[in-house]
Amino acid sequence: MTSANPADIAGAVSRDHDVALAGLGTAPESVTVPDVWLPDSSTWLLRLQQEASGFKPTKIASVAQSPIVLAMPEPVAKNFGWPEKEMGWAQLLAQFGTESTLQVGIVDPTRDAAGLTSLLAIGAIAGSSQEGKLKKVQALTALSENRSSLREELLQQFPKSNDANDLGNSLQAAPLSEEDVVAFNAQRPAVQLSAIYMQPAPTPLDYPYAVMPQGVDSLKAAASDGLLAQLSSGAFKETLASVGLRAPDGTYGASFQAPVGAPAASPAVKSSGASEGGKAASGISGQVLSQAVGSWVATTLPGRVLAVFDVSGSMSKAVPTAGGATRAQVTQEAAAGGLALFNNKWAVGVWRFSTNLDGTKPYKELVPITPLTAGRQELQESIGKLNPVPDGATGLYDTVLAAYGEVQNGWKAGRSNSVILFTDGENLNPDGLSQDEFLEKLKKAVDPKKPVRLVLIGIGNEVNKAELDKISAVVKGSGVFIAPDPARISDIFLEAIGTRTGAS
Repeated sequence: MTSANPADIAGAVSRDHDVALAGLGTAPESVTVPDVWLPDSSTWLLRLQQEASGFKPTKIASVAQSPIVLAMPEPVAKNFGWPEKEMGWAQLLAQFGTESTLQVGIVDPTRDAAGLTSLLAIGAIAGSSQEGKLKKVQALTALSENRSSLREELLQQFPKSNDANDLGNSLQAAPLSEEDVVAFNAQRPAVQLSAIYMQPAPTPLDYPYAVMPQGVDSLKAAASDGLLAQLSSGAFKETLASVGLRAPDGTYGASFQAPVGAPAASPAVKSSGASEGGKAASGISGQVLSQAVGSWVATTLPGRVLAVFDVSGSMSKAVPTAGGATRAQVTQEAAAGGLALFNNKWAVGVWRFSTNLDGTKPYKELVPITPLTAGRQELQESIGKLNPVPDGATGLYDTVLAAYGEVQNGWKAGRSNSVILFTDGENLNPDGLSQDEFLEKLKKAVDPKKPVRLVLIGIGNEVNKAELDKISAVVKGSGVFIAPDPARISDIFLEAIGTRTGAS
């Protein structure tokens, strides 16, 4: 058995399946995929299955658990009334976007399961209203200012003494696992960490034991079964306790150094990993995780994106689940929400397309790709110009090719360079490129040294998914995302940002 960071193994699995997890990338060849993997959370399995349909580990069972807590230096926690008063995510959320000086950090959610499940909790409390979305952006922005790539790095940011200056200038809170707090305090630091059990409780780390899908011979299979039996035995509970972990049923052994306020038993976790329905026993799906990752990526990382919107006549159709608003109106609302999510490290442009919008061209630039530091207001105003063109058809092929070339021509290293295109139909442009001509030109345009991601978002039930899949297949790392119910475009948009290979 060997120890490895789950992010490194996930990168190796991604590499072997020719995919990539958002914010993570692939691992070097020196990192190999094990026969049996025991990551700290089933969220790793779900994220990988969301990207790589061929990744199907077996015999998945949780062998331990560790609740997610808010770690705080004891003096800081006592200022909040701990342990007499409980603290919830709503109270933490209230600290962001105010004059509060509470320094809250996080381990990069794209690389850490505790950080990722904490984002789910924050998003659930913030809600989907405009005010809630703004609060969520404020929270993610604040968290990103004190983010670390590794838990060990984050833990080093906590105060080293009870000196008032040290307490005030050091990290004062971070979502971590109960295990992290137990291990940190076991080193007897000058300032102990309090573990605050936030409500509602996030999904705990559930330590899934998974036999990897590349297959094992009979000898290894017998060994893996034997190891799982040992890890699932009652006697192993005490071993878990000695390293700060609980048994899957939420209880712990006699040697467990329980933090002050720790529950005697946390809710049990069941066999985890993704089922046929794509959800873990916790109810979390790969799509939900991708949406959380998408929020983080858009809010905290730099990028360039050209957003291209279908304004053909069919976009004027009403959406029954959106109170009668048209497809164009719900798309405009999603665009406004998405623009608010992007931080000022992004540059964004807006095009509209139908047929004959600029002479014989089916597309027209509304705003060139512009840094949000200078162009946010103009971009926001351009969304109001995405009204459908009566009797306008869909010049999809020419538009995709032109948009791809536009982003590629201004390609910037160290950034995500993307085209995000929204459409509710299929190519209908007799004066434009044929499918074969278009695909051949797009194939020639692809430059591995200047990768551009092509994100195709289909709106409604009249989209030609097969056509979009053919386009996506030409550009590595691209994807097709379908919103049969246009009212769900916002969720689909976040999912698209939070994945790197697409979904259907």
